[in-house]
Amino acid sequence: MYLTQGLHRAVQQKPDRIAVRFGSRSRTFRELAERVARLAGALQKLGMSEGDRVGMLALNSDRYLEYQMAVPWGGGVLNPCNIRWSVAEILYALNDSGSTILLVDDTFRSMIESLRKDAATLREVIYCGDGPTPAGMLNYEVLVDSTQPVPDAARRGEELAGIFYTGGTTGFPKGVMLSHTNICSSGLALHCEGVADDDGRYLHAAPMFHLADIGISQPHWIQGNTHAVIPAFAPELVLDTIERERITSVLLVPTMIQMMVDHPAMKKPRDLSSLKTIVYGASPISEAMLERAMAVLPGVRFVQAYGMTELSPVATLNPAWAHMPEHRHRGKLRAAGRACLCCEVRIVDPEGHEVPRGTVGEVAVRGPNVMQGYWNKPEQTAAAVRGGWMHTGDGGYMDEDGFIFIVDRLKDMIISGGENIYSAEVENALSQHSAVAASAVIGIPSAEWGEAVHAVVVAKPGASASPEELIAHCKALIAGYKCPRSVELRDALPLSGAGKVLKTELRRPFWAGHARQVS
Repeated sequence: MYLTQGLHRAVQQKPDRIAVRFGSRSRTFRELAERVARLAGALQKLGMSEGDRVGMLALNSDRYLEYQMAVPWGGGVLNPCNIRWSVAEILYALNDSGSTILLVDDTFRSMIESLRKDAATLREVIYCGDGPTPAGMLNYEVLVDSTQPVPDAARRGEELAGIFYTGGTTGFPKGVMLSHTNICSSGLALHCEGVADDDGRYLHAAPMFHLADIGISQPHWIQGNTHAVIPAFAPELVLDTIERERITSVLLVPTMIQMMVDHPAMKKPRDLSSLKTIVYGASPISEAMLERAMAVLPGVRFVQAYGMTELSPVATLNPAWAHMPEHRHRGKLRAAGRACLCCEVRIVDPEGHEVPRGTVGEVAVRGPNVMQGYWNKPEQTAAAVRGGWMHTGDGGYMDEDGFIFIVDRLKDMIISGGENIYSAEVENALSQHSAVAASAVIGIPSAEWGEAVHAVVVAKPGASASPEELIAHCKALIAGYKCPRSVELRDALPLSGAGKVLKTELRRPFWAGHARQVS
């Protein structure tokens, strides 16, 4: 199995079908494959050899799809950059991965001077926007037009396909190493589960750097479906695109669903009859929100996907039938679903032994979708993957029908608006303020984001800082979505006998009356 396999199949069977639409541009699978082969050749001419990492820092576009295919076609390894990160975080990922080439669009071109200065291995920057080419950068279209197509290197199987950076529990991002088999096996499983309709049209509304979008789009490559792309999520733009392009399937995180359903644009007369499937995931969704969405879109199948980057990315699916009114009595609506094809899921105790049904433990997953490990972090890899089982850090239980219910997170992570935020990263930023003696960061309920980042801060003797000052300080160091939305000043943090901060005590008043300790 290899990432470009679906493209080859589509060229063979549906060469003149529209492969991608972006704004006024559209290309057939034949045209797309030609451009991918040319871009792969250009990257090779720029020095990309087998296994070299190539980054992209850009909003969604048709060129992002070409990058995702051209890098493996040319023998390289993908390193899509998180567009919400600060310069320092992007720089860390580029240096840690040893990326040699970076593609950048207009939105992020201003970052390049800072990145060039400190990115030790970065040799070339390719401008993939539509304006004049900035000084010191190579033009994407010139490279494609001036380079002859090259044969597919067909790196496959257990060879590295990409390094995908996630938040780090140690305060630094971790590069998740995924092979071609990892990503393709997850895609095949989703295809077998019926996520991609025949003759379908998939909308890339979620950010394309995120493995959620990459993973959910895999069955659409396999099926030879059309990929419609918008630069970024915006409720009215999504609705307009669904209507205009006759979209059949889209991936949305719960926050996006809420924003779309509640947007005034939804009240306009529309023909959304083409939409068949909404896959949602990345964070939990409230039952009330789900009920409202299903009422507004009565002909749409809702499917929940649960997983993580380390699982390429899906482990379980809660199928469309579990969302139907006639099956509500079975109590599956709040489930994260059952194990996907090609992987096993079980609930284990701290020693790794499976616990009885209905007993809360840690969710563990085994299968060809489990990552190869964390790049340059063998100790963290060994702690996460034990005996072939990926220990997710999520607490949950399994019912008698094999459905998984997530009840808490065992690792210290906050999910806000579908983004993973590790409290260690935020605490690390807070600690760099001269007035901060100690801090503890937790997730608290948020109607808009699922969870919001809340910081409890203890000041140094004789020092002081306002909540606004501390939030502004964090924004200078880490991505804005990771920064606290609220700050509470205290004289001391609650500690256990071993001196550990008792975050359960800090969370308790915020989550009182909630059935779960995650939103």
